[in-house]
Amino acid sequence: MTTQNGHVIVIQFPGVNCEYETVRALESVGLRARIARWNARPEVLRDAAAIVLPGGFSYQDRIRAGVVAAKDQIMDSVLEAASRGVPVMGICNGAQILVEAGAVPGYQTGAIDLALAPNDMPDRSGYYCTWVRLKKGPASCIFTAFFDGMQDDAGTIPIPLAHAEGRFVTASHMVSEKLGSNEGVALLYATTDGRTAESFPDNPNGSVFGIAGVTNPGGNVLALMPHPERATWLHQVPRRVGGRWAKTRESARAESLFTPGPGRGFFESLRKGLAQ
Repeated sequence: MTTQNGHVIVIQFPGVNCEYETVRALESVGLRARIARWNARPEVLRDAAAIVLPGGFSYQDRIRAGVVAAKDQIMDSVLEAASRGVPVMGICNGAQILVEAGAVPGYQTGAIDLALAPNDMPDRSGYYCTWVRLKKGPASCIFTAFFDGMQDDAGTIPIPLAHAEGRFVTASHMVSEKLGSNEGVALLYATTDGRTAESFPDNPNGSVFGIAGVTNPGGNVLALMPHPERATWLHQVPRRVGGRWAKTRESARAESLFTPGPGRGFFESLRKGLAQ
């Protein structure tokens, strides 16, 4: 697959608010990207090199996050593109939409096997915004290849998140067993020493098995709750995250603040995957 003739399409649903910064993140690695509205003709995705569903609050998160947007006609085209191997990434609300559409984990075609439940946190509830650490899960995914061989910070990166319903859960014993054996687990919340995070605050929402991102069997669809587009540049990284990225941010001169941040790897992995 190549990007020579196609753009990465970022779908703008009513209520999302991260579409423009997602386009900038894609363009930062040399990809061509443009925004398409939710009610565009299905043909808009026909020649898409990749598709991104950005974060925000589609349809005001009515009923539950992502469920209304998942029923929009354009999602039929997203699922069809994914079935052809087109890379599809859903970030935060975009992840919720992909889950509600049955795009991941994809064990059974068309089945909605997962949910993103309200955060489970001690002494508080609702919307939570912070920085956490991520590590690569066992499942192969086009968007997470940049983690391979990473030695710094125990193979983890700092990344921001902001959501109220980010807890991956399932009512299916079969799906729980598959996730428990790491099938489809692309990203995990981690501690600073690289262990899978089991409890708050390292696991910020109580997600089952510490899961932060799920992929399909083909590895071309990723639903992740953290926001890599908000960590695309070094100046976005707070000093309090610790580790290599905090040290780099602390010592950076003004001209270095627009060098790559930890989240850019997701977009760079996409660029390299498309060029193969």
